[in-house]
Amino acid sequence: MRPEDWLAVKEIYEQGIATRQATFETEAPPWEAWDAGHLAEPRLVAEENGTIVGWAALSPTSRRACYAGVVEESVYVAEGARGRGIGIALLAQLCSDADAAGIWTIQTSIFPENVASLELHRRCGFRVVGTRERIAQLDGAWRDTVLLERRA
Repeated sequence: MRPEDWLAVKEIYEQGIATRQATFETEAPPWEAWDAGHLAEPRLVAEENGTIVGWAALSPTSRRACYAGVVEESVYVAEGARGRGIGIALLAQLCSDADAAGIWTIQTSIFPENVASLELHRRCGFRVVGTRERIAQLDGAWRDTVLLERRA
């Protein structure tokens, strides 16, 4: 992923936000805020015929040095490209790149209703740690998330 990919990445992120099944966020941030909140590497995009159809990136979970190898991942696929293996290709590469970078734990929180994402993560070696009940509100409603992790 390069800075010039941001408009396409943002559009795909906004599609995920609109589902209300992918994130607690309600709008995509500007590039500068998104960039500051994510590790510089690895950041991936998937392209089909020169068009970006998905992306994946990592965020630190803590500023404490002891957690330097623990990250949270995000994977998003464009509406018209879902169900074609793009998500698994992105997540598998992201995990491989994270392993090579010395990251020892990748975690993510997924709404329990997002069955496709839960299955994607299971297929990439993530395990369920537990369910965080009523962890935060989205559109005024309390939501649960399933916490998953993958250990190197």
